[in-house]
Amino acid sequence: MEPLARPSAPTRQPPPPRQAAPARQLQPPRQARPARRAPVPKNVILRTGALSLIVVLLAAAPIAARAQGAQGFALSPLGPANPLSEQQATPESAAPVQDQAESTAPAQGEQDAQSKALDSTATQWSFQLSYQNMPDYHMDTLDDGSTRAAGSTDYIQVRAVIPVALGSFTILPRITLRHYENAQGQSGIGNTEIFALIIPRAFDWGTGRFGIGPLVTLPGNGNVSRDEWGGGFAAAAVNSSGSWFYGTLFTQSWRSINPTALPPENSTTNPLGIAPIINYSFGKSGWYVGNGDQVALYDWDSGKFYLPIGVRFGKVLIREQGSWNIYGEYQTSLIYKSYPGPAVKNSYRVNVSYTIPVG
Repeated sequence: MEPLARPSAPTRQPPPPRQAAPARQLQPPRQARPARRAPVPKNVILRTGALSLIVVLLAAAPIAARAQGAQGFALSPLGPANPLSEQQATPESAAPVQDQAESTAPAQGEQDAQSKALDSTATQWSFQLSYQNMPDYHMDTLDDGSTRAAGSTDYIQVRAVIPVALGSFTILPRITLRHYENAQGQSGIGNTEIFALIIPRAFDWGTGRFGIGPLVTLPGNGNVSRDEWGGGFAAAAVNSSGSWFYGTLFTQSWRSINPTALPPENSTTNPLGIAPIINYSFGKSGWYVGNGDQVALYDWDSGKFYLPIGVRFGKVLIREQGSWNIYGEYQTSLIYKSYPGPAVKNSYRVNVSYTIPVG
């Protein structure tokens, strides 16, 4: 009997070859960090924003006015008038169409289209854009021995009037926004002015009118205006007669601050603003001459008076839907020696405005 074979020891397998470590991927070279841009000056941002706001307002306002049918916000117990029913009810609707000169001819005791384009109190939509440059001021010595301070060097103004025609009176809200710049290069939005002229029907005699209403001034950029609220009233009386259009606008406001924070010689009463209006139209040509945006000031604290003087040349372009008023003007200071505030030496202004009569 053969002996059992001794089992052989299992063959030891060699370890598997070690895999080579994967090649290390090369990282792409790090890109240089772009140079940091210098911050945009704040006055450039403010000016760009103001100009953008002005462009948007001027572009959207006439569209909004036409969407209202150039009727303003007319409220009446009988509801809005239906132009189609009026045409059917009046035999004049079948008359031949008149040319533009005849259609704008006023009825007896009414304003013509040209004087309306010059009248900020007429019941009409009004949109205005203007630029005023004041390169130099009088730098004389005041009564207290100090040198008279200069004012802003220039500003851009946008103004809108949106009529609200009610049954027995009309409200004319007017918003004036200005972006100022001074000699130090500082710029910003000034004290925005809002007032609502209330004109009762009994005080509107066709060729003119009288109205009075509240006035509010909003805080502005402290570098170019007062960073505070104000409130008061505005009043206006105007009339047109032949080629003449004339009147006066008054504004009076008070500062909304603690009186104890002011020097003893100062009060919270702002100067009284008196704006005389005189325009003369050269026939039906559309050309006219006037005294410009002339605002006289009476300072209640010092009892002193300031009076600028100027001349405006302009052209009114009457169109079917509304009227354009384009003008340029020059102003200087006439009475200023004892007045404590700035007194402009030379001022130049260009303006374009568009009006859409209500009705």
